[in-house]
Amino acid sequence: MSARMMTPRLLAPRLSRRGFLGAAAALGGAALLPSSAYAGGLLGAMAAGGPVAAAAAPGAADLSGMPGVAPVGAGPQRPLVLGHRGASALRPEHTLASYAKAIADGADYIEPDLCSTKDGVLVARHEANLTETTDVASRPEFASRKTRKTIDGETHEGWFVDDFTLAEIKQLRAIERIPLDRPGSAQYNGMYQVLTFEEIIDFAAAEAAARGRIIGLVPEIKHSTYFASVGLPMEDRFLAILGAHDYTRRNPVEIQSFEIANLKYMRNKLGSRANLRLMQLAITENVRPMDVVAAGGSLTFAQMCTPAGLRDVAQYADVIAPPTRAIIPLKKDGSLDAPSALVTDAHAVGLRVEPWTFRPENHFLAADFRNDAGDHVRNEAGSIAEIKRYIAAGIDGFFTDDPALGRAAIGA
Repeated sequence: MSARMMTPRLLAPRLSRRGFLGAAAALGGAALLPSSAYAGGLLGAMAAGGPVAAAAAPGAADLSGMPGVAPVGAGPQRPLVLGHRGASALRPEHTLASYAKAIADGADYIEPDLCSTKDGVLVARHEANLTETTDVASRPEFASRKTRKTIDGETHEGWFVDDFTLAEIKQLRAIERIPLDRPGSAQYNGMYQVLTFEEIIDFAAAEAAARGRIIGLVPEIKHSTYFASVGLPMEDRFLAILGAHDYTRRNPVEIQSFEIANLKYMRNKLGSRANLRLMQLAITENVRPMDVVAAGGSLTFAQMCTPAGLRDVAQYADVIAPPTRAIIPLKKDGSLDAPSALVTDAHAVGLRVEPWTFRPENHFLAADFRNDAGDHVRNEAGSIAEIKRYIAAGIDGFFTDDPALGRAAIGA
């Protein structure tokens, strides 16, 4: 993209964010951020499931962007196209090539997932484990760094971003995560460095100026509780970067997290600004967010997606982002069922709905939209048709691995 204690168990595989959606285990005692960061007992309020009042806004942001640059998502009621890790169906995720392709193909926003290096630099990786998306395994100089870690309740073996300095990370090159599905993307293996968040901001600003339209950013704070537990809390560094760049001070940014306390913390820090939205990521299982586990709370994602839960989310966030199948679930035969009430319920409390993630290969599609070309084959027509069904259900935006198909589904 959720009412019981999280104990070690395997969850059903999902289309995205699988580092989060793996086995969930209690991580009692870990803190999200140092207690001094939480004025007014923020973590305790989160654990109790209560809302936290936002600080007074420091003033409306200048949303004019750069001279002559058109606003993002222009057009009445037009859903936003969010380039998931860029155009990750076509280029290795989180690379300049992926972001450039997403922008060229019409993405309104590009998504950097953010993790922290050993020396505290925010870099774009979907999870802390570097094994699947870089060539680290082929680098003999880093062979001794291979280890096992438990992150968000799931134990992984590999090489981890927080064991590498930025200088070391920059020696690696990106590779395609799922080459069987995306052999075209795999042709770009080894070409591109791992990017810092600041490099992505500068790239978005440059592209906006060159193309005459604003490119929004939709960064996700990954593994917040984990990184805080190893002395690398990310939120204050993230906010400092936003404040240091003219582009992010004035242009659209949607800040995502599967956790709650960090969103509430950032809402208190940021207040309500015209160019910023906070996005609560969710799944639909009776599983607790990791910061809730750490605080000994009971709130689950499933509760969060009920009408009462959505009212609570609306106290600190602007967007709810569930998996696509929470909006229109699948029947037993794998075809789309009738839409759920989630969009209506979210809109009733003022939340936007921006689900994740549409992917164009046959085996990611609902059965209604697959063709017989093969399980791993791109099916552009099927993907466009599936996205259109979700747009008709009233979503306000959506993550897609292929922004060109998202733009085609919108018809603009």
